[in-house]
Amino acid sequence: MRASRSLQGQVVVVTGAARGVGALLARKLSARGASLALVGLEPDELRGVAAALHGPAHHWHADVTDHEAMARVAGEVKDRFGKVDVVVANAGVATGGPFVDSDPVAWKRVIEVNLIGGAVTGRAFLPVLMESRGYFLQIASLAAISPAPMMTAYCASKSGVEAFAHSLRAEVGHKGVRVGVGYLSWTDTDMVRGADQDDIMRELRSRLPWPSNKTYPLGPAVDRIVAGIERRSAHVYGQWWLRGMQSVRGYLPALDARDDPVDGGAQRIG
Repeated sequence: MRASRSLQGQVVVVTGAARGVGALLARKLSARGASLALVGLEPDELRGVAAALHGPAHHWHADVTDHEAMARVAGEVKDRFGKVDVVVANAGVATGGPFVDSDPVAWKRVIEVNLIGGAVTGRAFLPVLMESRGYFLQIASLAAISPAPMMTAYCASKSGVEAFAHSLRAEVGHKGVRVGVGYLSWTDTDMVRGADQDDIMRELRSRLPWPSNKTYPLGPAVDRIVAGIERRSAHVYGQWWLRGMQSVRGYLPALDARDDPVDGGAQRIG
């Protein structure tokens, strides 16, 4: 385990910062002395999060899939704060339902936001992270470790960002930039609550084995992410048991394939 470092005076960028994991992460990082650059598509919510923080903060309205917009944000963050120490690529959306019935546009958007958006964020901020010898944390999911039916786009995107982050780590480590992957199970956010309101997703979750069938409180999960940022960890686990899943992940797709199918129509959950 790497030694923790103080976040006092560190400049942290968080995408998807308007609500859920991103908003609470911003509050906890600010309480530890970090300056926050919040990025997202909900300017009113971002403004509210920024106003409630303890220290310096500003927000940017930008789509993480837009190369030009994110490059502009990276430059403006550097101009405003003088540096960037940590970037957390947290922005994400989800859909659920049978792939064959899924809306192609909504399915593609999940890939674009979760996977392409993480890469676009990395591309925009890596030059300034190389200057500071900083840390890039890509938020993935249990879905990267254990793909599930009715979640093809989300699982594909989260498996993709996990692989992207591992590959990026090997590329930029010699430049002093550390790269981490953050894993979260079902955590109490708007996205997960939306899934619970859908009959198909609720039935799917009921069939999952313990402990992956529970919804976990947001606070402790974000505390673990903060600790991972302080250590600049290669792997950050929002729930304690996710670390153990890594050793059995090769067996999980076969177990999922033996389950009875869940029927129903496609449903947007995020």
